[in-house]
Amino acid sequence: MTLEPLPAFNDNYIWMLHERQRAVVVDPGEAGPVFEALQAHGLQLDAILVTHHHHDHTGGVAVLREATGAQVFGPAHEAVPEPAIRLSQGGAAEALGLRFSVLDVPGHTAGHIAFWCAYAGGAPVLFCGDTLFSGGCGRLFEGTPAQMLASLDALAALPGDTRVCCGHEYTLANLAFALAVEPGNAALADYAARCQSLRAAGRPTLPSTIALERQVNPFLRSRTDAVAHAAQRHSPSAPHDEEGIFAILRQWKNEFR
Repeated sequence: MTLEPLPAFNDNYIWMLHERQRAVVVDPGEAGPVFEALQAHGLQLDAILVTHHHHDHTGGVAVLREATGAQVFGPAHEAVPEPAIRLSQGGAAEALGLRFSVLDVPGHTAGHIAFWCAYAGGAPVLFCGDTLFSGGCGRLFEGTPAQMLASLDALAALPGDTRVCCGHEYTLANLAFALAVEPGNAALADYAARCQSLRAAGRPTLPSTIALERQVNPFLRSRTDAVAHAAQRHSPSAPHDEEGIFAILRQWKNEFR
């Protein structure tokens, strides 16, 4: 079983999981990169997994389904190209002989879901769309800080060796912010240097892992003293409960340059 990110647009990744003959893709915002990969590997597309409704994650779904007959699995409460099998917390998509369990992770969008597979080629894998990024999290276009905090808590509770496959190559920008929040975090500094080397070589920084994100991602570390104190210093007059700290971090990141 092989996992690979297919670059799309400027900084998107369409994730492909495949074995000898069949493949699954996740969030195909455009069809071209998927067709190229299918042809290069001699694969049949069995299924398309969709995490949320944004066009840069769904734009290629209809063309791919019509060309390949692949089943489409998507969120129960968002508008995605039809026909689609609608899923929510506790449901699952099955493809390639694997079971992809569904988690509701609202925040970036109201009905965002993630797919987690306990074993896919040696280790668990998480397809989390734009909820969790390496070193960051998605903007709150439709959800609340409380929703996003709860969603990230659910993802952070997954096994540490879970590979984190998110929708964008935002890692360097996220880590620059993370270092501004927590400059004394040695694991974060080491990871930032490693990711800079990867990008300089033209290689993706992803997938990350849940264990690594617990060490370096300020949005998974908002309850730690260092991150909470940094948020309090940044916005001393804002609420400083758990949700308030998270909201400060998200707004700080929105404005960070």
